[in-house]
Amino acid sequence: MDIEQQQAEHIDYFLKKASILQGSALSSLIVEATSHPSLFAFSEILAAPNVIELEGTENSAFLDVLRMFAYGTWSEYKITASRLPQLKPDQVLKLKQLTVLTLAETNKVLPYDTLMQELDVANVRQLEDFLINDCILITAPSQHSPTHQRGIVRGKLDQLRRCFEVQFAAGRDLRPGQLGGMIQTLSNWLSTSENLLVSIQEKIKWGDAMSEIDKKHAKEVEERAEEVKKTLSLRADIDFRGHEEIFSEHGGVMDFEEDRSRPKRRRHPIG
Repeated sequence: MDIEQQQAEHIDYFLKKASILQGSALSSLIVEATSHPSLFAFSEILAAPNVIELEGTENSAFLDVLRMFAYGTWSEYKITASRLPQLKPDQVLKLKQLTVLTLAETNKVLPYDTLMQELDVANVRQLEDFLINDCILITAPSQHSPTHQRGIVRGKLDQLRRCFEVQFAAGRDLRPGQLGGMIQTLSNWLSTSENLLVSIQEKIKWGDAMSEIDKKHAKEVEERAEEVKKTLSLRADIDFRGHEEIFSEHGGVMDFEEDRSRPKRRRHPIG
């Protein structure tokens, strides 16, 4: 089962529970969702009617926690931690994983120093252990270990350069207002692709036209070659016939000479 299918199933589970819960019961559901080891998308839960109704109530801080897990990072949480419920260890781990995803969205090479600062990690050994065991780990789900998951990121740890080279990262929820920028980016990409397609089509047409010209030229060359062959053949035939006539003429001369070489019969005078 891939990560997208896992997300869909987990989201559906929490949405069904959120539809029948209210108040403090919803607060407990939010803690459960943000602690879940295989759930990394929360915008649909945020949009659930009962969850929205937490705004302005005594449990609204849990709504802020859910927003933090949908859009925020560990460093952002630390800034507002004084007015938010204290996170459990599983929530801390999850928010740090989400922080890695956020960093990987815009940077394909993540320096160790940046990661250690953003994740509150003391040294390189702890950082690499976290990335390998909690982010890059790829273990197929099974009946005996249902919490095992495919890695949320894939990449290469470069100890010499002290960086993590990102090859793949799962997507996060879009921040409010981020959708417009993404639509604009996709529109620009579509426009560029269309222009490129037109350019490619024009080059194909040009190539086809040049191919037709080449074919026409090749045909003309072939026809001229045939004409030359016919001309040479005709000339050869004419030359051959000329030689035959000359040979025949030579034969006539020889006969004439032979006739002259014969002794002439003397004529006796008539008595």
